[in-house]
Amino acid sequence: MKKVTALLLALALCFAVLAGCSQSAPQDSGAPSSNPSQSTNPPASPVTITVWHDGDEGIMQTIADQVNAQLADDQITVVFEKKTDMPNQLKLYGSDAANAPDLYFYAHDVLGTFVAMDILAPLSDVVDASILADHLPMTVEAGQIGGTQYLLPVYFETLVFLYNKALWEGDIPATTEELYDYMAAHTDAAAGTYAVVNQHTNAYNVSPFINGFGGYVIDENGKPGLNDPKTIEAAAYNQKFGALQADGDYNTVTTLFNEGKAAAIIGGPWLVSGIEAAGIDYGIASLSDIKLPNGNGLAPFSGIQGAGVLKVALAEKKDAIAKVLTAMASPEVGVDLAVKSGCAPANNKSYDDPQVAGKEMISVIQKTASTARPMPNIPEMGAMWGPAETMLTAINKNGADPAQAAEEAQAAAEQAIADMQ
Repeated sequence: MKKVTALLLALALCFAVLAGCSQSAPQDSGAPSSNPSQSTNPPASPVTITVWHDGDEGIMQTIADQVNAQLADDQITVVFEKKTDMPNQLKLYGSDAANAPDLYFYAHDVLGTFVAMDILAPLSDVVDASILADHLPMTVEAGQIGGTQYLLPVYFETLVFLYNKALWEGDIPATTEELYDYMAAHTDAAAGTYAVVNQHTNAYNVSPFINGFGGYVIDENGKPGLNDPKTIEAAAYNQKFGALQADGDYNTVTTLFNEGKAAAIIGGPWLVSGIEAAGIDYGIASLSDIKLPNGNGLAPFSGIQGAGVLKVALAEKKDAIAKVLTAMASPEVGVDLAVKSGCAPANNKSYDDPQVAGKEMISVIQKTASTARPMPNIPEMGAMWGPAETMLTAINKNGADPAQAAEEAQAAAEQAIADMQ
């Protein structure tokens, strides 16, 4: 009797289950269910991608706003965190999965140090190389170490020729010889007025001459080039310009220009806010349009700002990081940076936008990219600034023989690099 009762209870339970399934199951209409809870592709979980930087927070917010708008449907959010002395912070935590960021955003010249530390993933581990197809070649080159791409370039800066329209007479010279003649005719050092001022003891500001002559500060293999014949030739040629350019200190030359005591200055977009605050009606010309005696245009160094991927972030966030990089590489990010923050985009398609094309500084910087050279991104470059400045100071302020000053600076640079080992 107990067995019969148990059997009847079991059968009743089965019928109840079958009846429940038949009532809840939708009729097959050939179309997917409209109930999201029954979807075979549930929505992705929200992901936050953290980016460390120590740059301008307004610029970073511009990037974040555009990227987050593009990735809203993917539930991916990019958050920029400002870190004081970010490179050293990354040296401490770059391999620590618990504390490292997912990406960092910084100038390309520290790239070699991070690659040597083995904390970065090549971009090819995350995205296809095609996302850089529309980028300016110079900016792409800046993000490479040994032919491997580690940095996604987003925007860049370089030196330009800024002039006071109320003081400059006539056209901007087409050659450096014409420029020198203009300077000689319009400089009165005794009266404290100058035609053109430049930081002539700083290798970055003298780079248009060094690179244009075919010289170099340091090569990709870490060999200093201060005593290279072409570097010496450039330093010797620049010496006569330095003699007509005041002290050469940053504060000195910017003050002279902003106070209307210099008709032109060689500098970058970072000077514009001070120039505009001084009420100066200024013009901008590309250094690449001013030709050296060898026929080459002046070729300044360029600094490229972009994003690198931390290796420790790939285990859990690779797909999200790929989408962030793709969005960050888009022309739309470049347009917003140009319009809202005055940055020159790395993506060439951004310049097709009328708002970007109408900005003189950005158009001039884009043009200068044809001759500009990325600053060396190897770790040894950090040891070069001191010896190069000593050399240029000796030549341009103390009248030293360029060849002798170069040999002494070369020896100091080689020792500084040896001390890094």
